[in-house]
Amino acid sequence: MCLAIPGKILKIEGNSALVDFDGVHQKIIIALVKDPEVGKYVIVHAGYAIEIMNENDAIDSINQWKQIAKEQNLDISDLL
Repeated sequence: MCLAIPGKILKIEGNSALVDFDGVHQKIIIALVKDPEVGKYVIVHAGYAIEIMNENDAIDSINQWKQIAKEQNLDISDLL
């Protein structure tokens, strides 16, 4: 099973970026996506951005992940 979670790029340094996952910040690799930019949303799997995502779709997905976490008594950081 593949689990991929959207996050917003905050800062880019070479082939890596600092990404915000609803308040949880993690460094990821962005070498696999074309034209990553600060402010864009990316889908992240296993520490790698695998696709740039539309902002509205990303926010909807984040809200769904938050609901799943809440139902399972988890914090969003437990899913990363």
